Amino acid sequence: MTGPSEGGVRYAYGLSIPQTVEDVVDPGRLAVIIYDMQVGIVRQIPDAARIVENCVRIRDMAREKGFRVLYTRHMSMPVAAAGVSQLRTAMEWQRKDDPNEVQAAFPQGSAQYQLVPELEPGANEVVFDKIAMSAFVGTPLDIVLRDLGIDSFAIAGIALEVGIEPTVRHATDLGYLPVMVTDACGAGHPEAAERAYATLAFAGGSRTTDTAALLDLMKRTS
Repeated sequence: MTGPSEGGVRYAYGLSIPQTVEDVVDPGRLAVIIYDMQVGIVRQIPDAARIVENCVRIRDMAREKGFRVLYTRHMSMPVAAAGVSQLRTAMEWQRKDDPNEVQAAFPQGSAQYQLVPELEPGANEVVFDKIAMSAFVGTPLDIVLRDLGIDSFAIAGIALEVGIEPTVRHATDLGYLPVMVTDACGAGHPEAAERAYATLAFAGGSRTTDTAALLDLMKRTS
């Protein structure tokens, strides 16, 4: 059984099914996730200043309009406690053949582990530490969003091709509608980032927008 649609939303079987970014930009259903905007990661991105600026603009508008803002932060385990997959990943990223030669890139509490000062969380904002690429693995993010009644999120930060793509893929399997803010998502490898966008578009279930369009939609909310 289907019913009339309003905007991009479709209705069937007692459900409302959002289709577009505009459908979900509401403080009651969309959160903002700032992904891994850490000192040691941001400095590796050529256009980092633009990414930081756009993340700040999105964060500030979210605060003004009552959208929930959440942050992620990548944490490296001490190498002696890292485990097999963590050591293998460190070996690949650091181009080492011997696991005894790797170092913890983002040890908890280190300078490079911290979020950049411009994105210091507010009193009502939370940072989720993680050791995986998907922000949903090993963190309370999913239960926190569900408990708030959130079924969509806008995601910005670094790096699109490494961590944001798996987070978006994971989110679609969990039933969320993720929205990538393309000019607020940094990448270390532009070609890999373009492949990530193309693959996600082909798979479906996520959306893209840019900072100006998202801010305009946020401004319209009461």
